[in-house]
Amino acid sequence: MLTRQIQESIRKSYQNLQIQMDKFIPRRGQNYLIAEIAKTLCGSYHEKNRMLVAEAGTGIGKSLSYLMGAVPVAILNNKSLIISTATVALQEQLVNKDLPLYRRLSDLEFQFRIAKGRQRYCCLEKLASVCSQDSSQASLFIGTQSDSNMDLFQHMYDKLSAGKWDGDIDNWEKPVDTKQWQLIVSDKQSCNAAFSAHRKCPFHQARAELSSADIIIANHSLVMADADLGGGVILPEPEQSIYVFDEAHHLYHVAREHAAASASLKGAAGWLETLNQSAGKWIQLTDEQRAFRFKDEISKNIQVLIPSLNQISQQIIPEQFEDGSIRFEHGELPAWLADEAVHLKKAANQTYQATGKIADLISERIKEGELSSHQSAPVLAELSFFLQRLDNLARVWTMMAEPDRENGAPLARWLSINEEHPGDYVVNVSPIEIGWKLDQQLWSRCSGAIAVSATLRALNSFSFFCHQSGISLNDKEGTRFLALSSPFDFAKKGQLFIPHFPAEPQSPEYTQELIKHLPQYIEERKANLILFSSYWQMNQVAEKLQILFKKNGWLCQVQGEKPRTKILQMHSQAISKQKTSILFGTNSFSEGLDLPGNLLKNVVITKIPFSVPTSPVEQAHAEYIESRGGNPFMQITVPEASRKLIQAVGRLLRNENDSGRVVILDRRIITKWYGKALLDALPPFQRIIGTNE
Repeated sequence: MLTRQIQESIRKSYQNLQIQMDKFIPRRGQNYLIAEIAKTLCGSYHEKNRMLVAEAGTGIGKSLSYLMGAVPVAILNNKSLIISTATVALQEQLVNKDLPLYRRLSDLEFQFRIAKGRQRYCCLEKLASVCSQDSSQASLFIGTQSDSNMDLFQHMYDKLSAGKWDGDIDNWEKPVDTKQWQLIVSDKQSCNAAFSAHRKCPFHQARAELSSADIIIANHSLVMADADLGGGVILPEPEQSIYVFDEAHHLYHVAREHAAASASLKGAAGWLETLNQSAGKWIQLTDEQRAFRFKDEISKNIQVLIPSLNQISQQIIPEQFEDGSIRFEHGELPAWLADEAVHLKKAANQTYQATGKIADLISERIKEGELSSHQSAPVLAELSFFLQRLDNLARVWTMMAEPDRENGAPLARWLSINEEHPGDYVVNVSPIEIGWKLDQQLWSRCSGAIAVSATLRALNSFSFFCHQSGISLNDKEGTRFLALSSPFDFAKKGQLFIPHFPAEPQSPEYTQELIKHLPQYIEERKANLILFSSYWQMNQVAEKLQILFKKNGWLCQVQGEKPRTKILQMHSQAISKQKTSILFGTNSFSEGLDLPGNLLKNVVITKIPFSVPTSPVEQAHAEYIESRGGNPFMQITVPEASRKLIQAVGRLLRNENDSGRVVILDRRIITKWYGKALLDALPPFQRIIGTNE
């Protein structure tokens, strides 16, 4: 219920925003979004389904909108508010800017914390063991360390002990090498809060702080990890939580990737052999009489797993691989592989369970004081490593052995060449559609949910996003939909120029034509962004044009050649000196760049961002749609291209006073039958079509 107290809290925070922000301009769209969020979450539209899907264009101020609308509802109803993003940049913006600002505006008391996965934190005990003068214990699991490594670990330990570092890799002074980090990273088995020596480890302290947080900032992957565990394990229970999914257009991709699994054949056989040899060492730290049957269970099942994995490797015909993989049409395995999958599923699951039992027995002895944490840490760390691999192996073969489905999309199943280990192969399996899972784990359980982004619609419709995300478009289901246009005056501030370009993207000459004609679309003494649909084409064009641009005294930088922060710093410096600056980028530059004012005046889009279904999952999805009489080009490719094109065009105007030009060199947007739909979905810029400058 939308109580007077909630309404008053929202009204006060908005009044304070007007007072505290210089040159504040009230925005009708922002006011409406705040009100709709609050009413939806309070059940004003539907008692049970309290969900809003909202597209909020650039300039609406969506972050502050959902904080103002959702925080009072959550706090005053004793619910947790979980804000989930797709990017680290948005998490940092929320933690460092938006939430501190809202706290100053609000009359409510609340605590907020960021939630990260275990792998982002070091283990204090491991770090102490590495730095210990008595390195005999440490050497069991860290091997021989170089002086530079030891200096780093000692520096980390000193900072952590002095309270000048929180053990989070993201907050360390500079990037840490992955191999170095793996030596001290927190793991589930050895870094266990049940062990007294580990209760002060950074991960457990961070988790303890979450329990006192009213607002938790997470990412889509962590939310899906918690959902897969049943909910309420990492994050608060869905039934006691309100979710805000910002950058929600990424959610179904993340959910699908999270549900996928892969494992090698020969590689798995190798580490299984090592596991079998290590089991005897592990049970020496337990009551051997109790543990022996689990060791026996491991050995028995590994004698099934290794021959089966080798048998599959031997039956693979390398010549059958196209583009590095073999996909099984409609997810149907050949009979021989289906039989092997059933045996591997059973053996992998039993090996995982037996190994877990040995880890539990060691943990019992630690809790009872019969083993020191320092003494058992190397073995538990090793056990954790194998348990993670066994869990993954069991997931792969459980999904591979799953019977064909009568209803719904089949699983995508394929084999691929292991590029890191020639002669080995990887077994891959992934769901095609994930919406049912999101509905089952989140939408049907949570207290309320807001899905928001600047680009949720494709071709001016929410249907594509909703189908992928498991959200019903049926009015009777109660979900609210809202599309708020940007407050910017696009017709006055921007131009959309579609020139006569001599070739279409499908033409073999297209790359050469880009090299020849791109210079004429560069605006001198201004900031330019050239967007490509492929790294290959971007690099081909850049290689030829950088020489010319350098002769002209222009700064030209290519995505991937330097760290992104360095590229943007050099770009900003060039523009401040009124020089010509040109950025070459692909999809991540189409979405993630925020270059207001003079930092971007000219956006050149070389090609409509159609995704070619090259991955086995995309191919399987297209195959499934065709099997149902559908058109994958219209149902997947065009809607995705529309959303990506809107994002690319959206780089131009970031603030109300910004201005500039977008150039689209792909003539298909006006010559093909689907072009009008793509154009109509773009902001209403002044259009110049088919003319030369």
